[in-house]
Amino acid sequence: SAYRLCTMRKLPSVLARTLTSATSGSSMLPDMSEVRSRLRDIVGASTNWRDHVQAMQERKALHTLLAKRQEDLPPRRMKDSYLEVILPLGSQPEIREKYLNVHNSVRFGRILEDLDSLGVLICYTHTKQEMQPRSPLSIVTALVDKINLCKKIIYPDCDIKFTGNVSWVGRTSMEVKMHMLQLHDGDYSPVLDATFVMVARDPENKRPAFVNPLVPETPEEEKIFKQGELNKLKRIDFSTASLLKMAPTAEERNIVHDIFLNTLDTRQEGERGGELKTVSFRSRKLPPNSVWMEDAKLKGLQICHPQERNIFNRIFGGFLMRKAFELGWATACSYGGSRPFIVSVDDIMFQRPVEVGSLLLLSGQVCYTEKNYIQVRVHSEVYDADTREHQTTNIFHFTFISENEVPRVVPKTYG
Repeated sequence: SAYRLCTMRKLPSVLARTLTSATSGSSMLPDMSEVRSRLRDIVGASTNWRDHVQAMQERKALHTLLAKRQEDLPPRRMKDSYLEVILPLGSQPEIREKYLNVHNSVRFGRILEDLDSLGVLICYTHTKQEMQPRSPLSIVTALVDKINLCKKIIYPDCDIKFTGNVSWVGRTSMEVKMHMLQLHDGDYSPVLDATFVMVARDPENKRPAFVNPLVPETPEEEKIFKQGELNKLKRIDFSTASLLKMAPTAEERNIVHDIFLNTLDTRQEGERGGELKTVSFRSRKLPPNSVWMEDAKLKGLQICHPQERNIFNRIFGGFLMRKAFELGWATACSYGGSRPFIVSVDDIMFQRPVEVGSLLLLSGQVCYTEKNYIQVRVHSEVYDADTREHQTTNIFHFTFISENEVPRVVPKTYG
């Protein structure tokens, strides 16, 4: 099978030993409901929507606890933020229904929600102030750098364990590496690796705020930290090389031109009404076993209710990821005509927060295919009914593998 295998990325040895402890003590680990409960306690978030204005007013007083310089904050180690969390699908069948899909496997959108919550809690663990139960920081997801899966199926009746820690720190941002494992025959085996980038802001989520520096302790940790630095530089390079800012490279121009030439209608016809039909830029034909890109779209709409809010009373990033993934999956499913399996999640940028009450418009587009693989881009925007303005909030990229070979997707326009 072309389905790629993955191995656990090397963790610091202390963490690796913890990972291999299999089931020992897993019943004592916190579960996902405890993760969310802890987050509410750390921030002082309200459990009732009607109380949220007062809760946010109370947060303003925490401004005095913010550090004026990063140097004033105590450095932390990778193991200081290390967390293990259990998702007891096997031992607590009553929670299984929420995670179950129609194919009797786990809904990947729910996993995205859990990873998002865990990533935020890991960052709060890294930045925790002694003797201070509430954090002055508003920690939010900036982007999902990468999620790689090494299992096609996530079983709905076996316990899942999430592990993770802060792997790199800038001045106001933190990279978090997380791993998901599932229990089989008494051992936890790897299912996915995820890299998220979180940013810290002031109590009102208006300005950047400093976070504790990270000090690697071993050569392995040095390597992980350096990789985080490289990831940051890669993201900067990628954003400056955007086609909205820079012209395509010579190689890219050739690819685009080849696609264009392959779709030209070269059939010439005799005179009809005194006019000879010649090859033209406008006259295009679809190659065999292909689909025009403009015909490989699905759209969705979501009304953002208070139920989906995060601890800062904006729409929860995990919910946005789940909805985008579900539309991406449906787009791949309708395009390929068979069940698609998620292989990789890349480039989820959170460009602006989504307010409760917004109309969220999602647009799924097949943008690349190769053999059994389908890449789907999901564009998410909010529509403000008062101003009638549309604003992009997120762009998602999902790579799926289909059970059968899929038609080639072909762009019709330069865009």
